Amino acid sequence: MSTTDESNYPPAEPVPAGLERRSPDEVPPPRGTGDRAHPDWSTSSDPGGHDDPSAGTWREADADALRESLSAAATQVAGARPARGRRVRLPLILFVATCFSTFWVGALRWSPLPFPPSLRQTLVAHWSDGLTYMVCLLAILLTHEMGHFLATLRYRIPASFPYFIPFPISPIGTMGAVIGMDGLRADRRAMFDIGLAGPLAGLLVAVPVMCVGIARLDLTQMAYGPYAVDTPLFARLALYFINPAGYAPGQLIWFSQLNPYFMAGWVGFLITGLNMMPVSQLDGGHVVYTLFGKRAHWVARVFLLSAIAFVVISHQWNWAIMIALVLLIGPDHPPTKNDQMPLGRVRTILGLCSLTIPIFCFAPWLLIFPD
Repeated sequence: MSTTDESNYPPAEPVPAGLERRSPDEVPPPRGTGDRAHPDWSTSSDPGGHDDPSAGTWREADADALRESLSAAATQVAGARPARGRRVRLPLILFVATCFSTFWVGALRWSPLPFPPSLRQTLVAHWSDGLTYMVCLLAILLTHEMGHFLATLRYRIPASFPYFIPFPISPIGTMGAVIGMDGLRADRRAMFDIGLAGPLAGLLVAVPVMCVGIARLDLTQMAYGPYAVDTPLFARLALYFINPAGYAPGQLIWFSQLNPYFMAGWVGFLITGLNMMPVSQLDGGHVVYTLFGKRAHWVARVFLLSAIAFVVISHQWNWAIMIALVLLIGPDHPPTKNDQMPLGRVRTILGLCSLTIPIFCFAPWLLIFPD
């Protein structure tokens, strides 16, 4: 999640000297509305009750000046922080576009070719797969982003609605979603809760979707296609315990054997694992920084160097774009509003346990192509 700095506002106009200490009872009501009947207002400065017109005239002018000054100051403050509502149209358009893009790739059976020769026949034959894939995947992504969003509401941190990213020319149909927030207003505890709320909420949907997909696998079918999927550790454990038809330990799941539930869960796990990487302003970067403070910068740098070494040694160049984006944003997490805010024992234990999420959810080889 990205953060924006909204702290550079112009200062409010100061109240004129000599008027800032006036209490509300000393401010007279407007002239012509019964101001002389006010119990604390009199045009007489003589204890004997003799009228002094010059005194009354001066005090009325003084009150007018005070009212004008306070009105100008209020106008300046109101203009300094204009009320800005959340953008609705663009997030809604992107969400609808992502619905179409995920339905498209699901109906095309996650084919890397956007326009196969039998496009119409494929869409007619597999439209239900496209619909199932769309609903399951967007349920995972939307739950993930709403976890972040509701946490920002709890801590009153200004944040945008989720921006979904459609990607119809890929086998998965989307690049996930992001939320923009003013992270400079979040203290250490708020940043921890906002960062971790999304992955935990998304996993509550991704885990059952993945299990349903594994139970529906039929690995007795002929294995063929342009690629097989690399299964994360959680999926391998679930395959072992659920034991779908035709499964053998270590067996690859090929293109022809995929079903929409399994693919939606697989993509949900992939995005969750990526988000929990302990670097930059990813969800994992938020968690690691709130756990270890500035020492998290070294964690991020070591992780980034390890990721670059993995890409070079394994020739998994598909991760090069992700690494380039992290380098562009910067591997280090910015400080929070209050880095000294204690997390507490429960949050610390939960945060340390959450660092294992990439181990269970991330599939480093992504797609495996036949030789």
